[in-house]
Amino acid sequence: MREEATVASTRQRRGAVSLLLAMVLLGVFPLDVLLPSFPALAEHFASTQADIALSISLFAVGIAFAQLLIGPLSDVIGRKGLLLAGMGVSILGATGCVLTSDYTLFMAFRIVQAMGCGCFVLSQALVQDLFEGEERDRLRILLVTATGVFISVSPLAGTVLQATLGWRGSFWLFIALAAVVMLKAWLFLDNSRPVVRNTPVNFLQAYRRVLTDFEFVAFWLISAFAFACHFSFIVVSPLIFMDQLQLSAYHFSLILLIYGAAYVGGGVAATLLSRRISPGQQMVVGLSLILLAGLVMLFMARYLALSAAAVLIPMLICTAGTTIARPAATSRAMELFPRNAGTSASAGSTIIFICGGLISALVSLSPNNLQATLGYWFVLLSCIALALNRRISHRASLLQARDMAASGSE
Repeated sequence: MREEATVASTRQRRGAVSLLLAMVLLGVFPLDVLLPSFPALAEHFASTQADIALSISLFAVGIAFAQLLIGPLSDVIGRKGLLLAGMGVSILGATGCVLTSDYTLFMAFRIVQAMGCGCFVLSQALVQDLFEGEERDRLRILLVTATGVFISVSPLAGTVLQATLGWRGSFWLFIALAAVVMLKAWLFLDNSRPVVRNTPVNFLQAYRRVLTDFEFVAFWLISAFAFACHFSFIVVSPLIFMDQLQLSAYHFSLILLIYGAAYVGGGVAATLLSRRISPGQQMVVGLSLILLAGLVMLFMARYLALSAAAVLIPMLICTAGTTIARPAATSRAMELFPRNAGTSASAGSTIIFICGGLISALVSLSPNNLQATLGYWFVLLSCIALALNRRISHRASLLQARDMAASGSE
């Protein structure tokens, strides 16, 4: 009986990991698979590639606002029903994008798709629900690494889809994948949550509880700034490589495959570091790499002509730093309010996507030197994040000294 229980537990964990990886894939797929289709979308909707890049940023903001409702609600009614409902809404939005020929309607349906994709915030809550300790930390590193791999592979898939089915092909594939994940979630997950029976008043109180905690917000801002550096590059990469450098969609997708290799390397480094140094030290290492990437990017923008290598080399450094810093910051934030995992995941992911969406929009609207603009943002965001991490460490030291003084007086 014990052996059968162990086998069942192993199968359940494997099923959970495969579902989480599928959710991560669908979380990045609607954003990155469209990158090679920027010229075709601009031509179809009689718009500019910069407008199409802006639509990617708005999609991220749409996801962020959807998550505000989904996470806390999942603490009340459970994860499974909301995940299934979100998948259904995202399929509806993707179908509308395929059928419309008007840019305004396309944007409206993209927002509908984004609202449905907000359900993917539940992946962090599910990690918190189903795993513990070091296994949970390793899984978060795996998910961040998988995100980078999927991001790098998606444009190549988009290139193939664009060549065979046109820009609509990416939406058809999303619909098919979403249906598969929807079925997998229905078969695998139970709806045994909630752990907390919230009322509408407590719904708001849960947000107030987490968002008024300095450490919680600071950890998520660190994760958000690291993500914004990566996301800004993803949004403007078609403008740099295909518009300015005149690379084909195929060569552009190959460049992003190299970019994905940095995620794998960063994931390996993050796993090794997590066994040797504290999460706070991991964040310092990761953020320092992002700062170095920004300085290298600015140097190359000033002294070298624009080229694929001049952009890609600092981005490889930045990506390794992002993969090291984000899982550590996310784990520290999610540990603060374990009984409100859905609310915590929603609040944090909303911070991440709002920062990523707004900063990438500002970068994409830069009139001239996108390379230098990326470098300045990397330096600014990494310095702010390092300052936040230092502030957290200082507060922790003060609290520890206060506790020691209180215990000594007793």
